[in-house]
Amino acid sequence: MRLLRNKGPFYIQVKNELKERIIKGLYPKNSLIPPEPVLEKEFGVSKITIRKAVEQLAIEGYVEKHSGIGTKVLDNRAISKLSKGQGFSEYLLSTGYTLRKGNVTISKVDVSNHPILSTNFERECYCIERIYTLNEQPYIHFTHYIPDRFTLSLDPETFKDSLYELLYKKGVYFNRFQDEFGVEIPNEKIANLLNIESKPLFQRTRFSYDINEQLIEYSIGYYNTDIHKYVVNLNV
Repeated sequence: MRLLRNKGPFYIQVKNELKERIIKGLYPKNSLIPPEPVLEKEFGVSKITIRKAVEQLAIEGYVEKHSGIGTKVLDNRAISKLSKGQGFSEYLLSTGYTLRKGNVTISKVDVSNHPILSTNFERECYCIERIYTLNEQPYIHFTHYIPDRFTLSLDPETFKDSLYELLYKKGVYFNRFQDEFGVEIPNEKIANLLNIESKPLFQRTRFSYDINEQLIEYSIGYYNTDIHKYVVNLNV
């Protein structure tokens, strides 16, 4: 790969290239990335540049250095990039709650009048909706929007398992997630699915980006916090 001076520091360019290879599975989980001399020769840079690039990858959680062995690739699945802390679903399950996925609907929708989707997606995109129950009570409603350049089945049975794992297998490579939190009144349809009267609910909006900083998932989740508060549990 040829590095260009107008594309920023060389170590950042090397880091981004190695990261893309990890995300795409060219360097699989638990494998070792090429040793420093090989990378120096490939990229035409110094040992210091390679070391800085690898240090950045380690900070971001993609690799782990082992003295005398080499640099090992860590879990590069989409779901592992959501947080280094304990996920909310894992927290609920670990504290004795029963969290279940309900029915899924999937359709294609026109995005031309949507203020966010129209600037990031083509004319149409996939819309995936799902209800989660907590101890058999409707608790969360998620709506995910995925660009239609990723060909997805319109069979709801396809989405029984993790959406992010399914997308990863379809070639959707997540690199960065941005979550925003607020309070909004859901529409009547969502309120009915959650079995509540129309009222303000805790809302989480997620923007998911690929390595090229393109938006590849936009999702909105409504949580009935009367049943259980939203918990962020970070390990240090």
